[in-house]
Formats: sequence, structure tokens, C-alpha cells
Amino acid sequence: MSPAVTETTTQSDQIPESIKPATSRGYALTERGVHNISKGAPPPFPIPEFDDPYKKREWLLEHMAGAFRVFARKGYTEGSSGHISVRDPVDPNTFWINPLGIHFGLLKAKDMVQVDEDGNIIGGNRVAINAAGFAIHSALHKARPDVNAACHMHSVYGKAYSAFGKPLEMISQDACNFYKSHAVYANFGGVAIEAKEGQEIAAAIGDGHGAILQNHGLITVGYTVDEAAYMFSLMERCCECQLLADAAENQGRKKQIIGDEEAAYTYHMNSDRETLYMEFQPDLQWEIAQNDDFLSFSKPNK
Repeated sequence: MSPAVTETTTQSDQIPESIKPATSRGYALTERGVHNISKGAPPPFPIPEFDDPYKKREWLLEHMAGAFRVFARKGYTEGSSGHISVRDPVDPNTFWINPLGIHFGLLKAKDMVQVDEDGNIIGGNRVAINAAGFAIHSALHKARPDVNAACHMHSVYGKAYSAFGKPLEMISQDACNFYKSHAVYANFGGVAIEAKEGQEIAAAIGDGHGAILQNHGLITVGYTVDEAAYMFSLMERCCECQLLADAAENQGRKKQIIGDEEAAYTYHMNSDRETLYMEFQPDLQWEIAQNDDFLSFSKPNK
């Protein structure tokens, strides 16, 4: 088998010289952050800071469980496939992942499983985990010290679009969140149980926000689980829109692709960790309003 073939669109920090410090339209690039989209008052959802790593762990696990509830509502379930991981703030060489075979809509913070880099279950809910999930997420957490969370699902539009083995086109403002920051992993080797498959997927992602795994699905990463989850749902929706646009193009309509300058500007202003964290909060609020029983630590009676 040849080495992993990767059509990469990473280089996430490279902004064309033509828009430093402003675009040809005169739009200035400012310091990245959620302040760019908040006007009239401070941003409503800053990323919280913690003095106590154990309290941060509880917060992370609750947001992880919330992400699963969002994914359940959006229909990303497919049997026992799909997993989210978060790096442990107490012992960063370990991470938390969902238990095998539990519906996303039933998961609570206390259900998550802590594993070390060798796959040993060392804390939390001491039950089986998904072997492919461990292979992929352990490789990612080793390869990317800046990544604290990763999401991989077998969602419908992600699977459908992955069959083409092509990166997303910049056909919408939302797609620009992935401008030069996602890859295509084109060397599908079967179900990702082997460590080598996980390592090649991690290498394909590089320093980007995620990847389209050809003939498999989607994977996204983030500084927070909120960021990784928002980017997953956004990538899934971008795949849906791409398929719709491609279908219309096949009927004779012409797509208009966003230029590099405009895409890079949008990426710079919209795709930082603070903004992406905030973008997930409306979905999380909705889940809390419907049923907050996944908040195992802040609401211990649940």
C-alpha cells in the first residue's frame, strides 16, 4: 500500500500578502477574536479560565456531553460509529472519549471514559470504548499539542461528499472558515482500528481545522470541544451545500467561487478559537433548555 495520499488545503496561518494589512477593498485585518463580531457590548460567551484543573475537567466533560446531545439532534448517529475526545487538563497525556454503544442523545458528562496514550482505561466510566476512536484520537492528541478536542462522525452529507475525494470549494461565507485549513485524506485503509491508519489521518489534518476522510466521513479539531463540535456541524452543512451546488451546476448553472483575497479575509476574521467557541453556544443553550440532565457535575442530582 502506498503512503497516505493527501490533497491538503492546510497552511491555516498563511494570509496572502495582498491583504496585509488590508484587502484591495480597504478592509483592514484586525487582531483575531470574538470582539470582531460583537458590537455595542462585550462578547456574551468568552472562553472561561480556570484556576483549578479539576473544575476545568468537569466543565469540559459537560460541554463534551452537550456536544453529543447536539449531534444527536442533528442526526449524526450511525450505530456505534462516531466519537468525540477531549484532552484531560489534569493529565494532558490522557484524554476522555465516549463509551462504546451508547446513543449520543443519552450521554452525560459522568459517562465519559478516561484513557492513557496506550489505550488503558484509567478513570471515569470504566467501560469499553471504540477501538477505531482510540486509534484516531490518540494519534491526533499526540500529533497536535494545540488540539484539545476532536470530533469524528459518519454523518450523511459528510459521507456522501467524501466519496469524491475533493476539498470544499469556497462557495459560501461559511465555507471560508475552512479556507486553506482542511485536507482530504485519500488513502482509506478500512475501518481505522490500526494505529497506522490513525497516524496517517492525523498527518493528513496537519495544522488545519479538520479533514474530509475519503469514503469515510468528516473529522474536525479545536482548542475547545465547543470549537471542534461547531466546526464539525459547519463542515457537514458545507458538504450538504456543496452537493446541492454541484447538482445545480450539472443542470447548467454556474457556480461563483469566492476569491482568495475575500476567503482569506473571512477566514482571518471568523475562524479563530474565541469566535468558534461562541458560535457553538446557541446550540448548547438549546440542549440545556430541552433537557439539562447531561450536566452531571454542575447539577449533580441529574
